[in-house]
Amino acid sequence: MKHTAPNTGLKGALENWRNDLIAALSVALVALPLSLGVALASGMQPMAGLLTAIIGGVVATIFRGGHVAINGPAAGLIAAVFVAIGSLNDIDPATGQIIAGSGIRYTLAAIVVSGGIQVLMGIFKLGKLAEIFPSSVIHGILAAIGVIIFAKQIHPALGTSSEATDIIGTLLDAFYLLPSLNPFVAIISLTGLLLLIFHPKLSYKFFHFLPAPMWVLLIAIPFVYWFNFFEDHSIEFLGRSYEVGSHLLIDLSNGLPDDPNRSTLETFMGCIMHPDFSKINSYPFWLAVISITLIGSITTLVCAKAIDKLDPYQRKTDLNKDLVAVGLSSIVSGALGGLPVIAVIVRSTVNIQNNAKTRFSNLYHGLFLLLFVLLLTPVLEQVPLSALAIILVFTGFKLASPRIFKKAYEKGMEQLIFVVATLIITLQTDQLWGIIGGITITLTVQLLLARVSIQDFFRMIFKSHSQLLPIENNQYTLQLNGIVNFLSLLNINKLLEQVPPECHLIIDGSRARLVDLTVLETFHDFKFNFENKNGSVQIIGLENHVTSSDHTLALKSNHTSIEKPLGEREKRLEAKSAEKGWLFSHSTDWNSSYFNQFQFFDSRPIERKSNRIEGTYSELGVEWQIADIEFDEGALMSSEVYNTTVQFLKLPFKIPRFVIEQEGFWDKMFDRIKAFTGYKDIDFELFPEFSKKFLLEGIDEKAIRAFFTPDLILFLEKHEIYHIESNGEALLIFKYRRLAKTNEMTKMVDFSEKLIKKITPNEVQLNAAYKLQNN
Repeated sequence: MKHTAPNTGLKGALENWRNDLIAALSVALVALPLSLGVALASGMQPMAGLLTAIIGGVVATIFRGGHVAINGPAAGLIAAVFVAIGSLNDIDPATGQIIAGSGIRYTLAAIVVSGGIQVLMGIFKLGKLAEIFPSSVIHGILAAIGVIIFAKQIHPALGTSSEATDIIGTLLDAFYLLPSLNPFVAIISLTGLLLLIFHPKLSYKFFHFLPAPMWVLLIAIPFVYWFNFFEDHSIEFLGRSYEVGSHLLIDLSNGLPDDPNRSTLETFMGCIMHPDFSKINSYPFWLAVISITLIGSITTLVCAKAIDKLDPYQRKTDLNKDLVAVGLSSIVSGALGGLPVIAVIVRSTVNIQNNAKTRFSNLYHGLFLLLFVLLLTPVLEQVPLSALAIILVFTGFKLASPRIFKKAYEKGMEQLIFVVATLIITLQTDQLWGIIGGITITLTVQLLLARVSIQDFFRMIFKSHSQLLPIENNQYTLQLNGIVNFLSLLNINKLLEQVPPECHLIIDGSRARLVDLTVLETFHDFKFNFENKNGSVQIIGLENHVTSSDHTLALKSNHTSIEKPLGEREKRLEAKSAEKGWLFSHSTDWNSSYFNQFQFFDSRPIERKSNRIEGTYSELGVEWQIADIEFDEGALMSSEVYNTTVQFLKLPFKIPRFVIEQEGFWDKMFDRIKAFTGYKDIDFELFPEFSKKFLLEGIDEKAIRAFFTPDLILFLEKHEIYHIESNGEALLIFKYRRLAKTNEMTKMVDFSEKLIKKITPNEVQLNAAYKLQNN
């Protein structure tokens, strides 16, 4: 479904402040625990995370190039900051001990310098340089960051400590030290972990009133009182004694002496630290600057592109302005004792899902956090460290979950090699060498697949002579030549920018020796955005290239892939289709752009559809299709992948746009909140049972009320509840966020046939609609 983008600037802020304010509150509730946890995991004081989030909200909003992204501290830079602090620490020559806080102040200086470099990169339009990093290498770096976070935070989550000096040793210690875990700490972590795992799967909206991380903090506090963490003492359990006390709680005072008369604002101001630039001439300092700049810039770019895909209005982020915004924010943050500021995907996803319209939701979220600091500091100091630790353990696991490697393998064995190699190199060295090593391995494998000399390989990249050629009737061809990989992306993007709007573009890869994943992802994103603006894109010439996978984005170099045999579920669907006279195809279809016209998929990108069953309600002239689809809710580390069976019906007549689904008690509460932003549940006074049972929304309330006749309402009351959505010319129907069983598909077909009979207009209605349309 296409939308009209909100106005920008002050006009947009005034028109959409309700939406932005409500979205910002939800984002702030997510940002509060995550900011505290990121700061602790980075080796900084907890308050530094909140300070960073506030600055990211207030400062970045003024200069940014994005629309619905949220700025603040993120897990992606935990490893870079933690390593920087460790490498820059001063050692007291008398005692041989680390001088407390010294590494932090030098790291703050590195953050300020890094922010300055990002500002310069943005001013000189160098934001696109971050696009040339291969996609699999970036995922490998993120996976390595996930392993590092997991290894560092699993110990405070279990109440153990590791003396290992490397990540692998720290990770192994988590298993070796399991017998000595503190059960009073571990039970808090286990409760939090279960909440984080099952929160997205719970259908009751009561549990979604607060985000999962906030539930973890709130439910952890009663345990603190139960075990009395406020006083240092021992508790006996199964014949062993375990130490508990205030050292297991969050300390927001940054080491300030206890003073009952000190206000929360004074505590907050007392946590401000200033950078020390005295090591600016040292190698460790500049290594820290380069690592923070590189990882921060890449992460911001990746997040910005992911957020643009989720934005229902398909607005595009100005990457150069975004670099200026995060750079300036990092300068301010580093100068006051905070972390680097980047675009953050988890909070941005929450922002979009809560219907934010403009960039000012980022500002409001920063102001909400400032309010939380002033009001909730005493409450936050009752939260156990293990609650924050388990949130980060879960975040780390999602960054390096088996699904990441499975998805890489689905795109080709070589992509799995790139991800794993980058991961290993990063863990054995650091993020900078991980990027360098990952790129080197990627180029080496591509060189072997291209089967040319090193000299010819780089000549075919930088002198490929790929070109955009005009054809008649508003058609253009992008002719690819030579090696088309991540190093040629700047040139490819320059050619794509020259494509006129609303034309037909043919991307011809028949003359390309090799086309890699990163370039194919760029084409895929361009196709998605271009077709949403009334253009069309066709990719040809890659059918006979060699691939190690049947994935549409797999690296191409010259051969057709082998068709996979049918699984048990596919065999049952094929048999049922033959019995009913339906057409069945189990092949994967990557073209799912039409689904974007439905509201449900505004911010839920569809990866693929398969197991397509097609048929026709011949008496009604309605063609239908049932398919298994895979879609993402969120992106990157916040992504939840769903495999769902949906039915799509193409109507030979026009109907109003609407969405109808089940409504419960908590849905009613959310309706009242949504009504504040202009949304409304359409109720029918004469049918209270229907209004109680269903949530009905749409743009044209008058047309919807006319469409929902008493006959249709009574029909829906008596049947199973499905999610039914109209885009004006077609219906989308599904019941579960899982794959349907064969008998459930049959029920869906029967239900939709009966539904169509209820909404098919008679001859008089069709003639009236025809006259109205022609007038």
